[in-house]
Amino acid sequence: MSRILYFVAIVMVVVACKQEAPTAVETTASGDDLAYYGEKIEWNDAITTAELVKYMDGKKDEKVKLSTKIIETCPKKGCWMDVTMPGGESMKVRFKDYGFFVPTEGAEGKEAVMEGRAFIDTMDVDLLRHYAEDAGKSKEEIEAITEPEEVLAFEATGVIIKS
Repeated sequence: MSRILYFVAIVMVVVACKQEAPTAVETTASGDDLAYYGEKIEWNDAITTAELVKYMDGKKDEKVKLSTKIIETCPKKGCWMDVTMPGGESMKVRFKDYGFFVPTEGAEGKEAVMEGRAFIDTMDVDLLRHYAEDAGKSKEEIEAITEPEEVLAFEATGVIIKS
């Protein structure tokens, strides 16, 4: 049963990256340049990525609000983003039900707060290759992906990006 659900998730990722991105809800609040995507959330009370790693120790799936910096976003549709984690690592962020997307460019290095669920995910080779292709990796880099990865991932219900 879990293989079927995982297959459905992969199909949704591939289909979402090929669909037109819905218009994001962007507003400015309190004189700060904040752009909101998905559900409107508050900037305050977010934990750091270092706190997230400690918090997730021994857990598989938890609701959290996280503060981090964006490394890159999907250049095709904005259907995922990679964010910084401790030790130079990154974490893949997807958006709940592909109901919203973030900018395809210009978000790199910006601060972000996101609310949703952090979870341990096993990404199969096809999905890892799909993300590598989206990110513009070379054919050799894509073909070098031969093993699934168990990673900490995030499904956001709302994201704020600070300009």
